[in-house]
Amino acid sequence: MIDVQRLRVLTEVARHGSFSKAAAALLFTPSAVSQQIAALERTVGTDVVVRSARGVTLTEAGRLLVEAGETISAELRHTEAELARLATGVDTLTIATFGTGGRYLLPGALARLAAEHPEVEITVMEREPEHSLPLVRSGAADLALVYEFDRPLPLDRLTLLPVMDDPLSVVLRRDHPLASRKSLPLKDIADQRWVFGCSKTAAFLHRHAEDAGISLRVSANTTDYFFAQALVEAGVGIALIPLVALRKTPSLMAVPVERPRPTRRIGVAVAERVRSRPPVATLIDALRSAT
Repeated sequence: MIDVQRLRVLTEVARHGSFSKAAAALLFTPSAVSQQIAALERTVGTDVVVRSARGVTLTEAGRLLVEAGETISAELRHTEAELARLATGVDTLTIATFGTGGRYLLPGALARLAAEHPEVEITVMEREPEHSLPLVRSGAADLALVYEFDRPLPLDRLTLLPVMDDPLSVVLRRDHPLASRKSLPLKDIADQRWVFGCSKTAAFLHRHAEDAGISLRVSANTTDYFFAQALVEAGVGIALIPLVALRKTPSLMAVPVERPRPTRRIGVAVAERVRSRPPVATLIDALRSAT
């Protein structure tokens, strides 16, 4: 029989790409991690990792075992939570969310959740989608508010329920020569000085510029759309900002990008095993009704 603890060790090795980093995360010695992996390989009768000077990667068998380990871990977390609820009468709900979506959508939805399920203790964690999805898969979070932009998310055994489209606009100072336009094609503004508010929108603009044979002029790189808009307001450049992060200020204008308009698709990622829980169902309905 496959040992659940050894699956946990393999999952940490896969996450960190090395025995030593996995050992640090697990509070083991690297030797103990190596022994656990060797014992797992003896049990399944095949290699589960490939060792090299660059680190450790999974074999096909290793990938199957990590998927199984994540599923088992999530089921155990879910069972532990249910047992705790039965023992104490206290229910819990953990939500992972990206910052701008959480700011725009969560307060109203959480107010409804609190009104309908006052017994539920709520925990909110701010995470980008690439970090929140593993939390939902492992059971460390019950659901995640996420977005897709420019490419699909790797859902891997999760369901994505659509919440809203989040189109991006060009934000300029009101006195900018282009601020009076009804819409703007990206090709007309590619030569402007840019303020980036997110690495993903920066990557999108760089790809668009490369396709057009243009080199972007970048004034500022930030990871905060609100900081980026403050820099636009100061005259540093222009920015590409999603709807949920737009600041309402008289000194700025948000001009839609012409079609095909870049758009983030916001949704709720959830595992089917928890989707029917009353607090989860209530929160999902509140999020999907908020727009």
